[in-house]
Amino acid sequence: MNDNILIKVNDLKKHFREGTIHALDGVSMDIARGEVIVIIGPSGSGKSTFLRSLNLLELPTSGEILFDGVDINAPHVNINKHRQKMGMVFQHFNLFPNMTVLGNMTLGPRKLLKKSKAEAEAKARELLERVGLSDRADAYPSQLSGGQKQRIAIVRALCMEPEVMLFDEPTSALDPEMVGEVLDVMKELAREGMTMAVVTHEMGFAREVGTRVVFMDGGVIIEEGTPEAIFDHPQSDRLKNFLAKVL
Repeated sequence: MNDNILIKVNDLKKHFREGTIHALDGVSMDIARGEVIVIIGPSGSGKSTFLRSLNLLELPTSGEILFDGVDINAPHVNINKHRQKMGMVFQHFNLFPNMTVLGNMTLGPRKLLKKSKAEAEAKARELLERVGLSDRADAYPSQLSGGQKQRIAIVRALCMEPEVMLFDEPTSALDPEMVGEVLDVMKELAREGMTMAVVTHEMGFAREVGTRVVFMDGGVIIEEGTPEAIFDHPQSDRLKNFLAKVL
């Protein structure tokens, strides 16, 4: 396997309702270190199912997912160990409401990475500084705006020092004026070379930040290429129709 390939997906299938719904119908993809893969497509096209399958939040019906050369779908693999290397940010922030921002951010590193309280807090405060929220360390999630919560969700994932970040429509639950502040954090991560797979409806972000854009529909990849190829020179009628609706 090419050392630069971080994730290799081979013929991934995910069927629901006893096989009557094919959410994924044979998806293969390589994700290299430092790449920003942006996955676009209509609702129900399999984008989120694919992303959730990458860290086995959805268990594939068949196919293989190699992460760092290890087939994480194999029965003997400690998936929790591999999940630690994959940060995941969802539409909804999934912060613990009874814990402060600092508490939310240090829980994982202390429990799973066995970091000391001082070490975990130092890293958390450094990350909060980076996203402009150093003054919110002692606040509770209920005291934050949606955009602030999502920025906290991103840096909480970064506290675990992941090798890849997975974003499942991270701005779709936000008010429009808060979308930019979250996308700015993601752009900064991309500039620093973080490997990212992003499901989003933000076409401007896909065009500006993606190294590769993947268009999915009906549980399969219809087209993939550079942002320029996908947005300026779409090949398939399905992609042309989709872009006509969203651009």
